[in-house]
Amino acid sequence: MGLTELEPPGVAPEAAAQPPPVRARPTRGAVLAVAVPAAVMLVLGLWGLDRGTMWRDESATFQVARRSLPEMRHVLGTIDAVHGLYYLLMHAVLAVRPDEIALRLPSVAASAATAALVGALGCRLARPRVGLWAGLLYAATPFVGHYAQEGRSYALVAAGAALGTWLLVRAAEHGSYGRWAGYGAVVAGTALLHEFAVLLLAAHAVTLMLSRAPWRTWRRWGCAAAAACLLLIPLAAVSRGQSAQVSWIRTPGLREAEALVKAFAGPEQPVLGVVLALAAVAVLGPVLGPVPGRRGAAPSPSPRRGALGLAAVALPWALVPPVLLYAAAQFQPLFLDRYLLFCLAGVPLLAAAGADRILGLVPWRRTVTALGAAAVLAAFAVQLPLHERERLPTSRGDELAPVASAAGRLARPGDAVLFLPLYERRVALAYPRDFTGLHDLTLKRSPAASGTLFGEEVTTAALRDRLARLPSGSRVWVVGDTSTVGTRWFRAQRAESAKAAALEAFCREVRESAVFVRGGSVSLYVRR
Repeated sequence: MGLTELEPPGVAPEAAAQPPPVRARPTRGAVLAVAVPAAVMLVLGLWGLDRGTMWRDESATFQVARRSLPEMRHVLGTIDAVHGLYYLLMHAVLAVRPDEIALRLPSVAASAATAALVGALGCRLARPRVGLWAGLLYAATPFVGHYAQEGRSYALVAAGAALGTWLLVRAAEHGSYGRWAGYGAVVAGTALLHEFAVLLLAAHAVTLMLSRAPWRTWRRWGCAAAAACLLLIPLAAVSRGQSAQVSWIRTPGLREAEALVKAFAGPEQPVLGVVLALAAVAVLGPVLGPVPGRRGAAPSPSPRRGALGLAAVALPWALVPPVLLYAAAQFQPLFLDRYLLFCLAGVPLLAAAGADRILGLVPWRRTVTALGAAAVLAAFAVQLPLHERERLPTSRGDELAPVASAAGRLARPGDAVLFLPLYERRVALAYPRDFTGLHDLTLKRSPAASGTLFGEEVTTAALRDRLARLPSGSRVWVVGDTSTVGTRWFRAQRAESAKAAALEAFCREVRESAVFVRGGSVSLYVRR
């Protein structure tokens, strides 16, 4: 028995394709398998949600989503079109409450929904305890917790992929046109949130192939998949023209592949080894519960059998999109772990199925369920320091709030401010209150008016003219990115180097007034 054995012997495909009788109401175990992981994920997502600062990617969401709809359309024509639908959703959210908590709440809710859907898939493809374990393991994964608390689209994409996979399972079992239309709509919407989610269709194609799906299922799936791809073509065309914004991504190697495996299965070595071993058990053998004929084994209902098997769903889900993106990235580097968060749910499903195969040797069903839940709790305890670290301000690439706070504390109304490089203006865009009353020396047109993320700046000649007009003793505060200023990259940027040279020509630095925080600095210059 393997991945392809999905129908009881002697049943013709035509008979198997017929709609089955109406299902009974969900059992208490099935309800708990969906509700408990969702509740646990919700609690973990809300724990430490306010880190006290945004980081650069979140600040992009925050400032773009707060623009008017015409201004959003303007900026998406030049940059970040791939996040357009997400920005539109966040526009509605931040209109209610524009702060960091509201910025991250949709990701928390989406992660809780994904944990619930993982539980529902485990129930439908195997049994309730498999769904319970898989959903809990998904919630306990640090990589999931990281993006559950981030104001970006990745948690919502993961929820859309889980919902699309659940709809695929239902449509393959009861193949009405309405179900397939719903499946296509969800996959299209998920891909519009982030276009790499279209790789989910490749995973689903492999699932149908391993499951020996009948031609009728293939035909309807193909129509739904084609419709989703057609809807994605305009976004793909626009985002291709904006590919320069991801030119910093390097070609992936073994290090990136290993990092992705650890992100999916758990970065801590004991958890990683156990999860991968259990997933292997699920792939190599069907989920049958207690071994038949074992003395003292209590009877246990066999796993549910439908058009698709658990391993045939979960394995391609976890494996196919990463492999395809990794291969494509050898020619066009676009491989980042966060782009593949939507595939992670396949791993806990496989691990839970493998655990069910092994713990099926235990004769008491309630004991088996408790043992599996205890194992997930142990995995969470081992990785607790990682979860705690994710709630710290230092868990992201940089911290904008301390930089803004330093500027607001030191500067006085009427002082001038200069951003090096220009993208450090994101600090003022994320925390504008700290820059109230300060004069931006280099700003020509605002980010909203120019259709950019950071605004359009004046020429070097205009900057020198502005500096020359400053009265002697005037104060200029420089907000700089300490990770780039002075580097080879910075010196290669003509405009930025010219800004720094003009500042040095007209002003002297007061070094004792400089404030350095993680990833940024606020330095005082005085007009000579």
